[in-house]
Formats: sequence, C-alpha cells, structure tokens
Amino acid sequence: MNKRSISGYLEDGDTGDTRFRGDHKPKLPLPKPPPPNPLAHNRQPKVRFSVAEDAPTLQSGGSSYQLPGGPSSDMVVKDFHDALARSPDTAVAVAAIKALTAVIERSKETTMMGIERELKDAAASLERCNETAISLKASCQLFLRYTTRTNDLDEPIDASKARLIERGRSFAATSVRARATIAELGARFIRPGACLLVHGHSRVVLSLLRRAIKQGIHFSVVVTEGRPDETGLTMARALDDMGVPVDIILDSAIAYALERFRIDMVLVGAEGVVENGGVINKLGTYQAALSAHCHNTPFYVAAESYKFARLYPLGQHDLPIERKHVDFGPLCPASVRIENPSRDYTPPKYISLLFTDLGVLTPAAVSDELIQLYL
Repeated sequence: MNKRSISGYLEDGDTGDTRFRGDHKPKLPLPKPPPPNPLAHNRQPKVRFSVAEDAPTLQSGGSSYQLPGGPSSDMVVKDFHDALARSPDTAVAVAAIKALTAVIERSKETTMMGIERELKDAAASLERCNETAISLKASCQLFLRYTTRTNDLDEPIDASKARLIERGRSFAATSVRARATIAELGARFIRPGACLLVHGHSRVVLSLLRRAIKQGIHFSVVVTEGRPDETGLTMARALDDMGVPVDIILDSAIAYALERFRIDMVLVGAEGVVENGGVINKLGTYQAALSAHCHNTPFYVAAESYKFARLYPLGQHDLPIERKHVDFGPLCPASVRIENPSRDYTPPKYISLLFTDLGVLTPAAVSDELIQLYL
C-alpha cells in the first residue's frame, strides 16, 4: 500500500493488542501456576501495592512501572507543558508527540509489552489534560499506532527501544514539517488581489498566508472577532505585523461580509478532521461554511494529518462538550440559561477542499487517508 507523510513511515504488519484487564479473584484452592513463558504476550499482568508508596505498580516480565496518576504520568504531563512553554508556536499535538517519545527514552521496562503499556498510560494522562481536545487525542492515538505497529519478538529490548525512539523522533519531525508543506500547497490557491475571510486563529493558516506573501502575492483579509476568547484579534494582529490589509467584523456579520467585501475564498483551520471529511473547529465555522455555500464562495480548510481523528459525528450533538464562560453582566437575569459551546461540526458537503500535508484532498478522500494512517 502506498503510504505518505506520517503514514509513510509505517511498516506492513500487524501489532499485538495487549490490554490490561485487571484482577480476577481466583477460586480456592489456587491452581499451581505454570512456568513462565517469555513469548506469552497476552498473559494477564499482576497488580501489587508497594508498602513504601501509595501508588500501585504493575509488574510484567520482571519489571514494574507506575500506573496512571503516579510519577511517570506526572513526568509526561510536565514534558508536554515544557514543550509548549519553550515555543509558543508549537502545536499541542507536536508537544504531545515529543513528550511521548521522552517516555520511551526514560523507560526502564525490560519487555516490549511493558513499554507499550507504559506508552498507553502516558497517552491517557495527556488526554486527561484536556479531554475535549480532539487534536491531542488524535495525535496520541496516531503516535501509539505508528511506534508500536510491528514488534520483533526475537529482537533485543535495547534494539527495540532504539527503534521506537527513532520512530518517535521521525514522527515528530514529520509533524513539524507538515505546516510548511500545507503552506506550499495552499498558497497556490490565493490569486493576486484576492480578499479572504478567515475565522479564528490558526497557526497553519498564518503559515499559508505568510508563504503567499513571500511569493509576492498581494491580498487582503477579513477576520471575524472570534468571541468569547477574541482569537480573531490575535489573528488580526499577526496579519497586520505581516503587512496584510485587515478588516475585523462581528462574528454575526459573516454573511454580510461575504457580499460587502466580495470575498473570494473562506479559509479556516481545524481542531479535527473526521472520517467523513467534515471538520470540527471553533464555533462559527459551520455558519461560515453555510454562508459561503449560499454565496458560491469556495470554503477551504487547512489541517495537519495528525489532526485526522477516528470520529464520525452525525451532528452538533455528537461533539465533545466544552464551554467557555461568558459574562453578560447584570442585565442578564440569573434564571436565563447560557449556552456557549466552543466548537461546532461542519459537514463535508460545505467544504470545497482540504489543504493537508498529505496533499490537497476532497472531503471524500479523507476516509482513504485515515485507513492508511490507522490500519
């Protein structure tokens, strides 16, 4: 199978799915345990509690590591936040990939099964940092699938760890390059003198527009304000620093702006790209797509392949719930309920094209790419 980008590093072969099933209370009398078998990768692990520590540890093949919530989990979360702090421009998913690679480097496990389980626990700890962050969860799942895809049972553990570390580093490097690849592909769609409408603050969209400027293309941008966190103002400042003419409009003025400014294309980022080619993004993306569809205006999405998620929402009610506080002041009665979701789902039929590091895709092509990434 021809695989590209992140999936280009995948190797053919299946992976052993080893899951911790917990304790089972045996019936008395206890049977005599069989002799240990080093190739029995599906054996049920034993759980013991250390007298000196409160956190339970898991024993496997003569080695042990902390269960979720222990020092190992704390360390991966610390590495994740440190990566974000070192470079504010670092994507959340890339920071997670680097933190998971560090887990492999620190691992004291003596079996591949133990390393894989340690990685899964670390990924679960990262996902708990923000349980509604779609790109974070998708990148963790892809990393696990990518690094543990094939295991050689006869390979020494040190060689296996070195191979996993190399895979992790190459995965991170590919993810970092994704933004530049998307910028190169998407900039070709901006013609001189065009007027774009942008919704929300997206680093990959900024990279795309910066690339167009370097190519000598002059254009203007209309930016929505992006309440309640005012991400549009952040985007407008960045564009102004780049010397791009910018107009800011109310979020509710998208349909008006499409006609008033004669918008040539709508360009947005994405928190996640789902299996049917739709996208999950900042609240208001759906209404921007609907308005663009009514005005026959192309609607483009720029997204890295590590944001491809194994989700299939049928509507807005299927999205992970995350709400941000909005203060309406004393004029709003206390009995009035405030509904303020942070994201919405845009169906694929309203999306013209997706600019990704896998290429320029139609929404229908996304499912094929997901198959290559995950299978």
